[in-house]
Amino acid sequence: MHINYKDIGNKIRYERKKQNITQEKLAELCNISIPHMSNIENANTKVSLPVLVDIANALNCTVDNLLCNSLNNNSIISDSIVNDILSGCDNMQKAVIMDTIITLKDSLSKHGE
Repeated sequence: MHINYKDIGNKIRYERKKQNITQEKLAELCNISIPHMSNIENANTKVSLPVLVDIANALNCTVDNLLCNSLNNNSIISDSIVNDILSGCDNMQKAVIMDTIITLKDSLSKHGE
């Protein structure tokens, strides 16, 4: 089994920034040092399971969301992420997003991706 700590760190950073939480605040919420949080986000250290759970709780997301690129069955997680994105949209926004997804999928198919 391969765990991609770089992807986990990137996902933590993405979720943190999406919620306008500073690295310092997230470290405080997780009761870890700021340098340790920085090292986790930059994959300079391996995040422990207890700290990963604390981070997920502080970011109000699931651990599987943070691990999605390290899991074998990440299509379920991807579906969940898309549902979360769409749940915060009105009908017009949903229509534009769906049109964009369809266009992107068609373009990828056309170009052999």
